[in-house]
Formats: sequence, C-alpha cells, structure tokens
Amino acid sequence: MKMLQAKLYQMEQDKKAAEVDSLKGEKKEITWGSQIRSYVFTPYTMVKDHRTSFEVAQVDKVMDGDLDGFIDAYLKWRIS
Repeated sequence: MKMLQAKLYQMEQDKKAAEVDSLKGEKKEITWGSQIRSYVFTPYTMVKDHRTSFEVAQVDKVMDGDLDGFIDAYLKWRIS
C-alpha cells in the first residue's frame, strides 16, 4: 500500500512540476547585449526598451513607476 501511495505522490509531484515549467516559459541565456532596457541619467536622460524600441526622456517618471508606455509598447510588440 505504501508503494502505491509513494507512486501516486510522485506522479502528482511530476504533474505539478510540469505545470510550473509550462508557466515559466523558455529561458534565455544571460549574455552581454541581452538587456531589455537601458537607463541613461547623464549627460542626457533617456530610458529605452530594446525589445520594442520604445523610449522616453523622463527618467524620473519611469523611476517613480510610470511604466504605462512601456507596458503598452510591450503588449503591441507581443501581439505582432
């Protein structure tokens, strides 16, 4: 009986692990040049999203949490 319980438990754990892996998606290797966003504070100010090519000059607003433009650009990029 314990062997059956152990097998069922292992099957359930494998199922949960597969579900978590499918939610995480594919991971990319972290290398030079694979950054998503650049922040420039001096001599001029700019934040640029390299995936969507969206950029803004108000670094302070972005640092305060104004990410709506980046979110919209990402969603449009993701659809196309």
